[in-house]
Amino acid sequence: MTDVTITVPQDIVQALRLPPDTVAAELQRELAVALYQRGILSSGKAAALAEMSRWEWEELLGARKLPRHYADEDLDRDIAYAARS
Repeated sequence: MTDVTITVPQDIVQALRLPPDTVAAELQRELAVALYQRGILSSGKAAALAEMSRWEWEELLGARKLPRHYADEDLDRDIAYAARS
């Protein structure tokens, strides 16, 4: 697996007006959200990219009022799991 590094020009970093020690994590989180919204990453992979737990990721989606991608197969699996419990 290859890691990808993105270079962000200093003037862009300054324009973000974020504490310097939070810039990388914030950009990584925003990339995860954007790729999830576009359907490129699953919820689990987006949470991993954002370096968040699934719970934290779900909280973030809720706070931003972002729709969850929930396929029929996921619903069927959850119903089957609930029926076994």
